[in-house]
Amino acid sequence: MTTTRTRTRTQEELETIAHDGAERFADADAATVLAWAAETFGDGLVVACSMADAVLPHLASEALPGVDVLFLETGYHFAQTQETKAAVADALDITLVEALPELTVAEQDAKYGPRLHDRDPAACCRMRKVEPLRRALLGYDAWVTGVRREEGPTRADAPVVSWDAAHGLVKINPLVTWTLQDLIDHTEANLLPVNPLLGQGYPSIGCAPCTRPVAPGEDPRAGRWAGFAKTECGIHT
Repeated sequence: MTTTRTRTRTQEELETIAHDGAERFADADAATVLAWAAETFGDGLVVACSMADAVLPHLASEALPGVDVLFLETGYHFAQTQETKAAVADALDITLVEALPELTVAEQDAKYGPRLHDRDPAACCRMRKVEPLRRALLGYDAWVTGVRREEGPTRADAPVVSWDAAHGLVKINPLVTWTLQDLIDHTEANLLPVNPLLGQGYPSIGCAPCTRPVAPGEDPRAGRWAGFAKTECGIHT
């Protein structure tokens, strides 16, 4: 469930913070970036998490206990993802915020026909991810994502801090330089919950109907929307 929030800074102030942060933290480690984010934005900060692992919520909660962690509840998630979400919420000092689409899956099927994701995945993502995210981010000053450069060519140049003009707030990617092995190492060292699908050939986990395992050597996001000329849901583009 999302709640109505009021931003504490103007757009101009946030843009200035974003540009200054981009220069200051271009080569900073995740803990340093998140400490700055917590001090700068306080409860105006939200962390987006797909529940593939708990690394980002863990690091963010260490910098800002009780931090809002946003999960896009599309209605199509794997059971393992739902179980991981519950484990993360139970294990960490976070506040789980679930963003819901305007239509349930049944309502969407009735209006647009069953399995829209098979016919027009862009439309399905827009209604079940992009629009709910846009509504959920209203009122926050900054959002933190788990984007990593090694995930694929569309993310290879992702900055640590930037101005997100699409949503009108600061975007922070503290894990951009991390590898999958870095995530695994941090998870094991801190005994964090992890989505079991990661160990079953799913290095990138989305909605169940649109995600398949990848073969050795494939791009980590090759299993997303296989068969379509689509590599992003629209959140990070």
